[in-house]
Amino acid sequence: MKAFIRNIEFIVPSKNLTNQDLVKENPDWDVDKIYELTGINNRYVVEEETSADLAVKSGEKFFSKYPETKEQIDYIIFCTQSPDYFLPTSACLVQDRLGLSKEVGAIDVNQGCSGFVYSLGLAKGLIESDQAANVLVITADTYSRFINDKDKSVRTLFGDASACCLVSISEDSKKICPLVHGTDGSGGKNLIVPHGGMRSPISDDSFIENIDENNNVRAPSNLYMNGSAIYTFTLKEIPKVFNSILARNDISFDEIDLVVLHQANKFMLDSLQKKLKIPDNKMHRSYEHFGNTVSSTIPIGLKIEMEKGYEGSKKVLILGFGVGLSWAGTIIDI
Repeated sequence: MKAFIRNIEFIVPSKNLTNQDLVKENPDWDVDKIYELTGINNRYVVEEETSADLAVKSGEKFFSKYPETKEQIDYIIFCTQSPDYFLPTSACLVQDRLGLSKEVGAIDVNQGCSGFVYSLGLAKGLIESDQAANVLVITADTYSRFINDKDKSVRTLFGDASACCLVSISEDSKKICPLVHGTDGSGGKNLIVPHGGMRSPISDDSFIENIDENNNVRAPSNLYMNGSAIYTFTLKEIPKVFNSILARNDISFDEIDLVVLHQANKFMLDSLQKKLKIPDNKMHRSYEHFGNTVSSTIPIGLKIEMEKGYEGSKKVLILGFGVGLSWAGTIIDI
């Protein structure tokens, strides 16, 4: 019994934040410089919506296109790092709002850039251990709600989005292959919202803004990223992980049709592409239009590729990496 990705849909919020918009708010920023460094032209951000709101919208879009699947769902995995509440579990609220059966399982996965692949692994495990037959994997993050408007180190990078993916029992040769996972919690401090959890609860100090050496403004309740440390980690570890995925599945890179990496930004992907010697025709890129949507970058990329109408199936290597620090990758058929 094997699991495979049956269908994917995604949505973005209605508010489009372009580079020009950012420069209007912050005249000392530069439109061309933003694009040169990130490769991103625009990103979509929420105004009042939460991650669960986006998850419900992507789920509703999915069921409007594939209505026959709604009664088949027997498990929900909701991957987000911006839940509506500490408790209850957001996946439970999404189950109710989508009108799904009360007989489904529902869990949250607090994982970021690698979270979609982690969630696929959990869905694969549920199906191949005969605990479920149709697992709805939903990703949604609203990092924009953590970001200080005057912090160009992260505001230029991140966008909000949600993707909805159905993982089912495979009836043919399509499958999710064995996964490779990894964790280095010593780097957790390099991508973090310092205040707001039980370790450092919100206090008056949480909203005191500070200016760093690059004139970025943030408070302890805002997202902080040590960009150089994340880049160093990525270039050191991810090429090894990439090769481990191939070795784990006893497959050569020549047999891979497409690579969909976490869509962090142009600079990061350019560096990885060069180091891994991935030809342009195998390298997916979609960050320009959506920014870094955290757990949704890979399913968005997969949906874009699915819509190209390939003849036959494609063998795709997917690899997520980042906050945690964590990483996960596998090979799938689309």
